[in-house]
Amino acid sequence: MKKIIFALLIIPVLSFSQHNINGTFSPAKDYTYAFLYEATPDGANYVERAKLDSLGNFSLALDAIAKPGIYKIVYAIPPKENNFDLVYNGKENVTFTFSLDDGVNFTESSENKLWDSYLNSMDIVNQTISNFYTKGGTDKDAFNSIFKTLKKTQASYEDLAKGKLVEAFIKANKPYTPVAYEDLSTYSKNLKANFFKNIDFNDPFLQSSSLITDRISGFIFGMSAATDNDTYKKHIDIVASAIKSTDTKIQSPLLELLWQEFKRRENHDMANYISKNYLLAIAKSTENKILEQQLLSYKNTSVGAVAPDFEIQTEPSLKLSELKGDTYYVLIFWSSGCGHCLKELPKVKDLMTTVSNTKVIAFGLENETKDWSEEIKNYPDFVHGIGLGKWENPLVQTFAIAATPSYFVLDASKKIIAKPYDFESLEAFFGKK
Repeated sequence: MKKIIFALLIIPVLSFSQHNINGTFSPAKDYTYAFLYEATPDGANYVERAKLDSLGNFSLALDAIAKPGIYKIVYAIPPKENNFDLVYNGKENVTFTFSLDDGVNFTESSENKLWDSYLNSMDIVNQTISNFYTKGGTDKDAFNSIFKTLKKTQASYEDLAKGKLVEAFIKANKPYTPVAYEDLSTYSKNLKANFFKNIDFNDPFLQSSSLITDRISGFIFGMSAATDNDTYKKHIDIVASAIKSTDTKIQSPLLELLWQEFKRRENHDMANYISKNYLLAIAKSTENKILEQQLLSYKNTSVGAVAPDFEIQTEPSLKLSELKGDTYYVLIFWSSGCGHCLKELPKVKDLMTTVSNTKVIAFGLENETKDWSEEIKNYPDFVHGIGLGKWENPLVQTFAIAATPSYFVLDASKKIIAKPYDFESLEAFFGKK
């Protein structure tokens, strides 16, 4: 009887056995918490968090019901920029060290260690290929030897990965391997043409990871040393072709990622190229009104576009298009409740005393008129307007205003010629810095 009771007691313990995700961050003083998320094709689900000790160590327990798959560790804000993936197979602990300088190094977990080993091995071979072409790349025996090594390395890691989750990563990352000698031009052309050949964009496991987005970003911004827009267009077209057979819910975030990156780089032409040729049509077909409005607002307020016309004042009526007689117009969206605005507007006022033929249009985004009415008395030379509703005011969407103050510099015909990030950038535009 005692043996039966013992058996019954031990079964729950075995059923709920746990595995741990352990990490060490350095330098420890730069980090406070580690947040664990389960990654999915649609985003990430919060799992748990752990506070780091004085040495930068933490441990998070995963019980037996935790699903194998991709997990993300978030270590700082903003989360989208400060995270990394790890693979959890449901069978073993995951242990790593992390620093911004050295990245993540897995010390326990066969899955993650194998993936890291694969990447390091392929980097070595790829560096050998790069050195071969840098030195002229005409020795066919050397060429054959290098690519024989590449092929054997790939095959070896595919064998090691059989039955593991990272097998999908390794197969998706399989590089183009020539069957005979190719000069640099031919090899580069074929490398681009086959870059996405082995990626299954419909695989939920790959969709949950950063592999697809990393490959696309690497292709657009790292495949060629050239950074001209013609090169970017060719690369974008290749990406769009590679994903065109997938569902629009997969295409949309991938293209939006590139659109956002070109926005961040202030490359208006390329952001609008993605929108015009691919992303806007997807937004419309999926009835994604928010994305559609963002794309249109950005297009209408990009450098080179004529600024959308609007009524600055109602009594007497005055539209932006009706302003005449100056070489430049500085359009500022601000708010009387914005501390940065109240610091920068006096600087703009002083700057304008050193700049000729320039008029400032200060448009306040406000909830009420009282504070705004008092504040504008300090700027009698500005053209003032007010938009009630503050962030709900239609001009916020029209001009894609994400923060105040927001600056636009217009020429005499009201074409947008600059979008300074802050007062210092405005100052630099006028050559005063």
